[in-house]
Amino acid sequence: MAAEPQPKALTRKPLLLNKVEGSQEVVNMAAIVPKEDGVISVSEDRTVRVWLKRDSGQYWPSIYHAMPSPCSCMSFNPETRRLSIGLDNGTISEFILSEDYNKMTLVKSYQAHQSRVIMILFVLEMEWVLSTGQDKHFTWHCSESGQRLGGYRTSAGACGLQFDVETRHVFVGDHSGQVTILKLEQESCSLVTTFKGHTGGVTALCWDPIQRVLFSGSSDHSIIMWDIGGRKGTAIELQGHNDKVQSLSYAHHTRQLISCGADGGIVVWNMDVERQETPEWLDSDSCQKCDQPFFWNFKQMWDSKKIGLRQHHCRKCGKAVCGKCSSKRSSIPLMGFEFEVRVCDSCHESITEEERAPTATFHDSKHNIVHVHFDATRGWLLTSGTDKVIKLWDMTPVVS
Repeated sequence: MAAEPQPKALTRKPLLLNKVEGSQEVVNMAAIVPKEDGVISVSEDRTVRVWLKRDSGQYWPSIYHAMPSPCSCMSFNPETRRLSIGLDNGTISEFILSEDYNKMTLVKSYQAHQSRVIMILFVLEMEWVLSTGQDKHFTWHCSESGQRLGGYRTSAGACGLQFDVETRHVFVGDHSGQVTILKLEQESCSLVTTFKGHTGGVTALCWDPIQRVLFSGSSDHSIIMWDIGGRKGTAIELQGHNDKVQSLSYAHHTRQLISCGADGGIVVWNMDVERQETPEWLDSDSCQKCDQPFFWNFKQMWDSKKIGLRQHHCRKCGKAVCGKCSSKRSSIPLMGFEFEVRVCDSCHESITEEERAPTATFHDSKHNIVHVHFDATRGWLLTSGTDKVIKLWDMTPVVS
């Protein structure tokens, strides 16, 4: 689908609290240190840095540690202060940070993948380290022994990784556009199912264990909400970015989804509304409104002596229509279309102003975001970008 104009940002805006600058290359991932004025970051420049806020109000590194290979991802567990770092050479290295965040001690390293580590999750309840890599493998290791417990080969390199502690289900999103669900045991896994809904690769996953909803972001600019807990197979599409969705985070207490993309947009979605599934696009050889033939329908063109028309689809009813019968545009926020999309003339007349009321707010971060981390206790959002800058935002005007 062609890119549509993005809606204008609404008045409630995140407040930029600080910029953390100093990395020499892209900051691939960063996290806010809970209960501290601190940030942990890993970068393509091979450095791991812990930034603490000084009396001057600026963030300066209390730890500056060089790794043997570019740092591609990280996972930090505040309870144990365990920092797991994925490297470009396929290694995962685990450190323990001191209580004052001025020292990091290497615990172990292990070769988890044959190439770049893409995502890491540390599961304290199982003492597992889950990871995906460019080698098209999902693996999990014992964090105590470093022993490899098992693995699964995905259809493509995986960028999204989430885990449900209660059911031991792992969700893996890959570049082919599908999400694979696996059931993990101590040393084995089994395929549960796969979700296919994106036309581009899956770039980010976010799991809500309370509502039992999975969100997947994609290079096709869309987000899909998969209602797993409802057991109805409902999939809600959200359209609010003009470039690939890079990272997702969920505010459980307010039921708001935060999505960030390569377009620099920060979109806050209200998920506490009754949303509707987008209809499947119907197939037809002629317009389902005026019966004019489409350009491949040679028989009807010949019989009616009419020139074939181009086929379009109404985003509200899914009917195949010609351009004349779908000349209007409208936003349909409850279907996830926050910007104006093509609808047939009859659907356009049926959409009320109340139904056009936006369910998301849009904000410009002014950098190409590659990763986000949300601290719900303070309402802070961290964004890291390809511009080598980390930004801290106060989101309380938006997510309160």
